[in-house]
Amino acid sequence: MAGRPSKYKPEFDQIAIDYAMGGFREDDQVVPSRVGLAIVLGVSPDTLENWGKDNPSFLVTLALVQSKQHVEALNRGLDSTFNAAITKLLLHNHGYSDKAAQEITGANGGPIEGTVSINFTPVGNK
Repeated sequence: MAGRPSKYKPEFDQIAIDYAMGGFREDDQVVPSRVGLAIVLGVSPDTLENWGKDNPSFLVTLALVQSKQHVEALNRGLDSTFNAAITKLLLHNHGYSDKAAQEITGANGGPIEGTVSINFTPVGNK
């Protein structure tokens, strides 16, 4: 690795695990997040990503933070602790979407069929 030596320390894994498992609340955070963990560790979110690339155990720990955020958002949305807009925003980061697809088809899923009738009626003589 070129550049400055990493500030990563193996004990950061346990700090991050403790954070994900409820320590985030002690830091007045509502859900665990990578940004929140970065603040706790005194680094930028980009630094966390770099540490994850260089340290497989830390990468697993970052995944735990994301998983805990997912569960917290889902549960707090279901029990109405979070309003719908915040829940939707958080869950969007975990692959959820409220897009609805609509397809109109004819009988048995086939194309829509219709009949057009044109009737000609004679116009009276003038």
